[in-house]
Amino acid sequence: MAGLWFEELTEGRVIDAEWSRTVTEADNVLFCSMTMNVQKLHLDAEFAATTEFGRPLVNSLYTLGLMIGMSVHNLTMGTTIANLGMTDTAFPAPVFAGDTIRVSSTVLAARASKSRPECGIVTFRHQAFNQHGTLVATCDRQALMRRRPA
Repeated sequence: MAGLWFEELTEGRVIDAEWSRTVTEADNVLFCSMTMNVQKLHLDAEFAATTEFGRPLVNSLYTLGLMIGMSVHNLTMGTTIANLGMTDTAFPAPVFAGDTIRVSSTVLAARASKSRPECGIVTFRHQAFNQHGTLVATCDRQALMRRRPA
């Protein structure tokens, strides 16, 4: 499914990502390496074993990127112009290698752009859940969206 046009993004609409994704240790290590994040809590199993978590945590910025990325295919693919900002980002529970993530997005608000009549501004609430249904990440994202062509 292609992305949704501004006119289809009505307040209260819920759009679930079409798939889930199991996070691997390699995902976490590669992301930490690419972003130069050397936090032992993400990369050192021996150190992480001494923490309250008992094992490495997946980098929360990877979780954020995965959550938003999983929403693209059936929400904003080809219909978004730009991200305008993200607020109220939270990680209420940890993600570990082996967790399977699913994502749901809710339209919180939608309004016509005052400066660009061919666009609208939409606020999405993205939520990521693990295989147990536990909320692991949430973020409100504002995006500049295309209106349906005439």
